Amino acid sequence: MLVLNLACETGHSFEGWFASANDFESQQQRGLLSCPLCNSAKVRKMPSAPRLNLSAAEPAPARRRAPAAPSPEPTAPVLPPGAPVIAAELQKQVIQAVRTLMANTEDVGDRFATEARRIHYGEAQERGIRGRATPDEARELADEGIDIVALPVPDALKDPLQ
Repeated sequence: MLVLNLACETGHSFEGWFASANDFESQQQRGLLSCPLCNSAKVRKMPSAPRLNLSAAEPAPARRRAPAAPSPEPTAPVLPPGAPVIAAELQKQVIQAVRTLMANTEDVGDRFATEARRIHYGEAQERGIRGRATPDEARELADEGIDIVALPVPDALKDPLQ
């Protein structure tokens, strides 16, 4: 098993697990890889030391090593006592905020940049919109003084399950 650090064109970092380096290349060429946050298909391998699971491999022959210096006392990260509860509550609030935003905005899809311009220049009714814009479109909107916020929404929150 080969575990690689990957990133999409917008900078989201994530891990990918592959049977081999050839498997990664094959999936990338066939367009099967996508960012779990923004669904971008432009995924690249980040510099890293790949981790290989070679449990079936034979152990390496024993080598003579110099005595190692004593390692410092290992320390575990110290979390405040209520940290898991705080993290769960924060996650709950973020999910609720995203659901509220989605319930009170219009999804204009790939027409986001065009519709944002129309609203900004008074050619369309002012309202909350959401959709998709390319990085170039987002830069152009910012250059025109149109404020937008990139908010990656997981697929699970885009549509109700039932």
